[in-house]
Amino acid sequence: MTASAAPDDHLDDVFASGSMTTRPPKHRFPADERDPRDAYQLVHDELLLDGVSRMNLATFCTTWLDPEAERLMTESISKNIVDKDEYPQTAELESRCVSMLAHLFHAPDPAAATGTSTVGSSEAAMLGGLAAKWRWRARRRDAGLAAGNPNLVSGPVQVCWEKFARYFDVELRQAPMTDGFVLTPQQVLDRCDENTIAVVVTFGQTFTGLFEDVAAISAALDDLQARTGLDIPIHVDAASGGFVAPFCAPELVWDFRIPRVKSLNVSGHKTGLAPIGAGWALWREAGDLPKELIFDVNYLGGQMPTVGINFSRPGGQVITSYYTFLRLGMEGYRKVQSAAYEVAQHLADGIGSTGRFTVVFDGDPVKGIPAVTWTTADDTAPHNLFDLAEALRTRGWLVPAYTLPPDRSELAVQRIVVRHGFSLDMADLLLDDLRRALDRLDERPPSAPAPTSTGGFAHDATPAVAQVAPAAG
Repeated sequence: MTASAAPDDHLDDVFASGSMTTRPPKHRFPADERDPRDAYQLVHDELLLDGVSRMNLATFCTTWLDPEAERLMTESISKNIVDKDEYPQTAELESRCVSMLAHLFHAPDPAAATGTSTVGSSEAAMLGGLAAKWRWRARRRDAGLAAGNPNLVSGPVQVCWEKFARYFDVELRQAPMTDGFVLTPQQVLDRCDENTIAVVVTFGQTFTGLFEDVAAISAALDDLQARTGLDIPIHVDAASGGFVAPFCAPELVWDFRIPRVKSLNVSGHKTGLAPIGAGWALWREAGDLPKELIFDVNYLGGQMPTVGINFSRPGGQVITSYYTFLRLGMEGYRKVQSAAYEVAQHLADGIGSTGRFTVVFDGDPVKGIPAVTWTTADDTAPHNLFDLAEALRTRGWLVPAYTLPPDRSELAVQRIVVRHGFSLDMADLLLDDLRRALDRLDERPPSAPAPTSTGGFAHDATPAVAQVAPAAG
């Protein structure tokens, strides 16, 4: 056969090529190379089975970006933010973002802000927890007291706090969910003692979207200190609420304006509008971050302090965060988040108007994040919220149904998180599909309602091995 007559996959239609007419390996490392066109098509087509991210109303994470932000992400794809000496301007943008956030959250001296970017809010939360543990341990040892049984007090929290407690030998004293769905000051006081390293107050609860009352819990801890001498700090988990309240409910006092708040975490890739992989940890003052947790790296011929659990990670998320802060500013964020709240309230009105549901949270910006949560008003109906979630999925909508934590685990709810890019028009399309889904379920109810263990959405995780007692010392 002459060279000109040799077979050439590049002349074939992509789906007629040799790579696409044989099964790709799935469990063994491939022996041969593959045309990039064919490899791309294989992976691209498999991903068609994923849901459409913008129709995923369970996620808190960013699913829409400005084209300019996408361009900056592409241009920054090879930048390792840990390499401060090689990418000094990326390090500078990170430093600016920390100062801007310290100003936004009313740190006493934003110009000397102490904070860091992280892979996400979970890493940031763990850094806040670690700092609290080390501060507590230093105080105990300075006083000649045992420092072997630290505990952390919280309400129903995101799983990152359960992981923190497990990974770093801290007892998690997690209060059950009340009828009001949020941690109360009395629950905090009932669980605090001399070994409490901090109280975690969730500002934008995962289960319902509601804000826990940071100011009220701080006041209760002030009273506890006056009566007992126990000085217990607060860490605010503002993963979801930190980038909405300053713009849409500025009268709420929850951040560093409260002296007892020593640290907080926010999720840049949630309501911060950055791409996935952006979180921030901030401390009220430099002394609130123990020096033992800080490492120095080369930066422009000098040393730059850093703190973090992860090491190498992409710089694009920080770069696009800075872009978004510049692009929107206070006024732009207010407009974007106000639009999300308006959509949430519109959804709450539409869902309530069906007469089938009781709205638990209606998207009030003073009470929580841009979200709506509801439960069924009729427990005798032949279908439940899990059936409704499955019915909506047939139209591409991911609207999670799940049971609440103890002591409200008998109550199932559904929740929508309204994010940037979810318009009023999309909300109307969803409401139309919800009403049609209810009609179909009424006409053809399932032979048995869907169990709560299927078709739902989990906010927690079950450890593979039961918790062991914290190590002494």
